[in-house]
Amino acid sequence: MNKRWINLVVLCGLGLLWVPACFPAKETASRETTPNIVLFLVDDMGWQDTSVPFWDQATDFNRLYRTPNMERLAREGMKFTQAYAASVCSPTRISLMSGMNAARHRVTNWTLRRNATNDRAHPDLELPQWNVNGIQPADSIERSTYITPLPELLRQAGYFTVHAGKAHFGAVSTPGEDPRQLGFDVNIAGHAAGGPGSYLGKNNFSAAWRDGDRIWDIPGLEKYHGQDIFVTEAITREALSSVDRAVSAEQPFYLYLAHYAVHTPLEVDDRYYQTYIDLGLDEKEARYAAMVEGMDKSLGDVMQYLDEKGIADNTIILFMSDNGGLSAVGRGGTPHTHNLPLSSGKGSAREGGIRVPMLAKWPGVTPPGSTNEQYLIIEDFFPSILEMAGIRKFETVQPVDGQSFVPLLHGKNQSTGDRPLFWHFPNNWGPSGPGIGATSTIRKGKWKLIYYHNDQAFELFDLDADIGETQNLAESFPDRVRSLATELSRYLESVDAQMPQYKATGEKVPLPAAADHFP
Repeated sequence: MNKRWINLVVLCGLGLLWVPACFPAKETASRETTPNIVLFLVDDMGWQDTSVPFWDQATDFNRLYRTPNMERLAREGMKFTQAYAASVCSPTRISLMSGMNAARHRVTNWTLRRNATNDRAHPDLELPQWNVNGIQPADSIERSTYITPLPELLRQAGYFTVHAGKAHFGAVSTPGEDPRQLGFDVNIAGHAAGGPGSYLGKNNFSAAWRDGDRIWDIPGLEKYHGQDIFVTEAITREALSSVDRAVSAEQPFYLYLAHYAVHTPLEVDDRYYQTYIDLGLDEKEARYAAMVEGMDKSLGDVMQYLDEKGIADNTIILFMSDNGGLSAVGRGGTPHTHNLPLSSGKGSAREGGIRVPMLAKWPGVTPPGSTNEQYLIIEDFFPSILEMAGIRKFETVQPVDGQSFVPLLHGKNQSTGDRPLFWHFPNNWGPSGPGIGATSTIRKGKWKLIYYHNDQAFELFDLDADIGETQNLAESFPDRVRSLATELSRYLESVDAQMPQYKATGEKVPLPAAADHFP
């Protein structure tokens, strides 16, 4: 038995791997037996940035945005009201590609340049040496996470794999910056950067128009340079053109359509912008709303394509956002209010930073027009997509933390209330606001506990009674704080999670159960 298999057997014996990960990939897919899969991932789209209500009532935000194709997808599939991502982009994307929680994979903030952190300097904390170089297909890249990527497993099983849009998997000059090194047969417009130079073809999708660093320039769309076209439209056209190759060959496909929208810079999409100005929105919010509508138009184009090709009944569509909606900076109006009733937004451990819109349509499986109120988290997509593809035997070099939500898609009454979810952000994103900062968080059932690294303080919320996280119940329920903090500490210790150090003393920030304010 070779060393790799010995290690794998040991890990399986210890229960550190999700069971199917203990077997090599041998199954292959065919058009007749295997569904196509479209994962439609939006950047920085908040829980409220849609005309589809993800709460128990419609809000003013739901009445503002126009997303008729999301409405159609909700009618034809299942709406998830408590889907979670990380609070910033790269951790979410790495968890999706690896099935690991961010505390384990250590890509805890956004990536860009090799060996360079994007943490803002903190006055009191020395932040850890996290994996700034992202994920890699080899174990030879420093400060990175070596994984067997999701699309590689799909490709091994016979899928044609297409990446279109934002990648943001690995730093510049590492293999992981190229999606083709991570299991995708085709890469459209994906590279190391997590935001666009420009959304406009007439700006060549380059940051030159704003005197920005050319590292943000979107690659591979030169045919659209100089044209009056928004990048969301260009990426959609190229994605569907690539999928045509699989459809013509009668090969199942996995389309990962990951739009740059609605990330900054907020630019004018002339197709929709004036409508929102006429509604009385300020310039920034009109730009933002138009970008949301352009994203929704892309979703509609994908669904129309599937209908025209006669493959809609054999195609699964998953819709998700990579973190909560931007609110602390860059928007019009009052900061931290753009995701109400949720508190705060992108970069925050509060619900506005991590709870996101999710829709799923699996023809013949998901009950049309259904709503699921059970919670799930981004790493769950890894085992779920493999199960949807019929891949039950596979091997990964990494442990898989995610749990399949396929039973929920079948409409089974499977409660997730006893399952703990974890977030870990030992970083400094930059802006300030509710829930923003170096934190570790656990949710279990209706209870959510946030632990702040700098002052070792706790926030405890009852999300069933207080979705807006307006009442910190830590002092009222010390036993609950103690229980959740102990479970959170046990988990962080089990994955060897990184913690900051105090500059003044050089001592590491204690785990929650050893905090100064532990009850």
